[in-house]
Amino acid sequence: MPHYLSAGDLVRLCEFLYRRTGMLFGEAKRYYIDRRVAERVAATNSPSFARYFEFLLGSATEAEHLINSFTVNETYFYREEHQLRCLSRSLLPDRMAEKRPGDRIRIWSVPCSTGEEPYSIAIWLLENWALVDAYHVEIVGSDIDSLVLRDAVFAEYGKRSVSRLSRDLRHRYFEDLGEERWRLIPDLQESVSFSTVNLVDRDSVAAKGRFDIVFCRNVLIYFDDESRRRTVENLYDALLPGGYICLGHTESMSRISDRFEVARFEDAIVYRRMRGS
Repeated sequence: MPHYLSAGDLVRLCEFLYRRTGMLFGEAKRYYIDRRVAERVAATNSPSFARYFEFLLGSATEAEHLINSFTVNETYFYREEHQLRCLSRSLLPDRMAEKRPGDRIRIWSVPCSTGEEPYSIAIWLLENWALVDAYHVEIVGSDIDSLVLRDAVFAEYGKRSVSRLSRDLRHRYFEDLGEERWRLIPDLQESVSFSTVNLVDRDSVAAKGRFDIVFCRNVLIYFDDESRRRTVENLYDALLPGGYICLGHTESMSRISDRFEVARFEDAIVYRRMRGS
């Protein structure tokens, strides 16, 4: 069966995606690429890929649609729960040493996909951090994919997303819609704000302000070395001095940047922006 894109078309498209997102695609993912591009060509009624690509280059809206179709959104509530334990038992107590009751603590979940991770943080803190009401906790979820952010704001989830939550947690924090669908209660929805971000774009990251703790899990594995370096530099600038970043269990800062120090806690190994830096 012939490929949908020619070799030259594939190169041009992959270069476009790389420049916009830092994500690296190529011949090894051709089937994945062909299928998604064919869908966008049909959706825009373009007579050919060449005409579609011309349209793509001049349309920020279509670029957003294409990027949305290429993002990976695998997530569920209480994923990598050991990092949530580390958050309440180690990271927040350390940050409190520099704050007083009533001060703001900012936590960033990026990429947040359909919201399970930032909402998990909110639920976990309500359940496991006795001082949650003593501080002004601000939880922000961001993603490059605008479509998943709409789903995050809507906050309706299926069986797989809530499978790690106990029946008691589902009862207290969700409305049971029937047919194995649940919607987060409004009070919890209001505890998280959502916005788009491009992690390889310095200005895009800087616009979010600075955070005490960043959860950035399982995104660096999709980047090449240069995109990882740029992303990590941007995340470094997004952290307050002494702030922490939590990566996915297969990810490490050791080959990317020497600007972070390893912080080993009982529940997790994370990375810290050194104080005074």
